[in-house]
Parts: sequence; structure tokens; C-alpha cells
Amino acid sequence: MSTIEIRPLLPAPALIDTLAALLVEVVADGGSVGFMHPLDSTQARAFWTSALQAAAGGQRVVLGAFDDDRLVATVSLLLDCPPNQPHRAEIAKMMTLTRCRGRGIAAALLLAAEAAAVERGKTLLVLDTASDGGAAGLYEKHGFTLSGEIPDYALKPHGGLTGTLLYWKRIGIARV
Repeated sequence: MSTIEIRPLLPAPALIDTLAALLVEVVADGGSVGFMHPLDSTQARAFWTSALQAAAGGQRVVLGAFDDDRLVATVSLLLDCPPNQPHRAEIAKMMTLTRCRGRGIAAALLLAAEAAAVERGKTLLVLDTASDGGAAGLYEKHGFTLSGEIPDYALKPHGGLTGTLLYWKRIGIARV
């Protein structure tokens, strides 16, 4: 098995195309990441262009996992919270190429996102994942606490409703 390198991503045309292809594949495979199947690559590129511009502006961190020099997974850490919530960040858009799943890449990305949040003085992480086919086991294994489930929260990429599970985790040193 090759070594996975995780690094922050910033805007670059070739990278946006690679991220768009990853997003299209994940949605086609049923991944509940906010888009419906079939996902047009133009729409996927527009999403990643905006996300990476937000990363360049400090509103989020986008991390990529690379197998050799090939992007195989990504996760975002959303930092742009309301003024009364400067202590928290949100984990979002966890995606791994189908052929690369089961190798611990998502876990490594999750730990890297948590470290990035701590580096920025965050003390609380939140996230949500689909009730059907989401990554609840991964998040629970890494210390996230289930707050509850909202039924019929979103459409699945291929249609039909799914609930969402809401999770939280305290990180870093608690503020007084």
C-alpha cells in the first residue's frame, strides 16, 4: 500500500477538474453530499471553484488526500460561523473515490481536519451525515457524540428521503 499524503488545497484549474470528477463519482455512487444525480461536471466545478476561493479567503479549509500525486479523497472544515460561535467549526463534504475506500483515508482526513480546527483555536466540531449510507461509524469511532436524528432531512442523490444524524465533539482546550 502506498503512503497517503494529506495537504490543504487552494484554487488551481487542474485541481478543480479533479475535485469535480471526485464529486460527480461520489454522487453517482449515492453519496449524500448535497447534490443530486446525475451531477453535471460544470455544476461540480462551480462548487469547487467557490469552495477553494473560500479556502483562499480563510472561511474554510479544504484538505485533500493524495495517493502518490493522485487526489483520492477530500474533506472541508467550515470556519465561517456567526459572531456568537467563533469557537466552533463544521466538518463537511467528506468524499473518497469508491476504489480507495476501506483504507483509512477518511479517518486520516478527519484527524487532519480536527488538527486544523485546533490550530485555529476551535474547541467544538459539529457535522451531519445521512442516516442511510452515511459515515456514522467512522465519526463515532473517532469520538463524535450523536445528538440526534432529523427524519426526512434531504433527498438521496438517486431520489427518496433520508434522515440526517447530527454529531459533535469537543476538541483542543476548553475556553473559560
